[in-house]
Amino acid sequence: MAQTIETTPHIGPSPVGNKTFVSKWSSRYRGATVQDLEPPSALSLNPTDPISLALLSAFERDYTHLTIVDASTRALLGYIAIPTLQAQLDAGRVRPADPLSQAMARFERRGKKYRVITMATPLEELEEFFEGGGAGAGAGQKQEFAVVTDEDRRFVLGVATRADLEEFVKRRPA
Repeated sequence: MAQTIETTPHIGPSPVGNKTFVSKWSSRYRGATVQDLEPPSALSLNPTDPISLALLSAFERDYTHLTIVDASTRALLGYIAIPTLQAQLDAGRVRPADPLSQAMARFERRGKKYRVITMATPLEELEEFFEGGGAGAGAGQKQEFAVVTDEDRRFVLGVATRADLEEFVKRRPA
């Protein structure tokens, strides 16, 4: 016999404007975490790699965002959003032979605290992050992707996108 479980939307703290974040899909998450999204392994490039390598790598893997790491320390420096990169190429601001450092978006480390997204982060928190809720840099701004790291932020494990979350919700029955 099937049992019906009634759920209510996730209501959690959000310091943004003292508003409480209400998840529109919490009934479908049912305790799922970022790991349940099965994000593909991150593809990290170096700032000195050519733009053409980023385009080719992203196209081969159907990625929309690539992380940029320091060649020697592997520290996360920034990212490349492929649609933005393509627009820069089309406008003539960069060329395929140019290094990624000329087109990448850099993470500002000084004076900013970033929200750590790990494989164990509940999907309600990831949704809140995408909607611009929570603390840290980017609070109040909608985000299209999240860099998934280990708890200590030493390793980039993957990239989760808003589209990944939406696809997960479509696959899960209400």
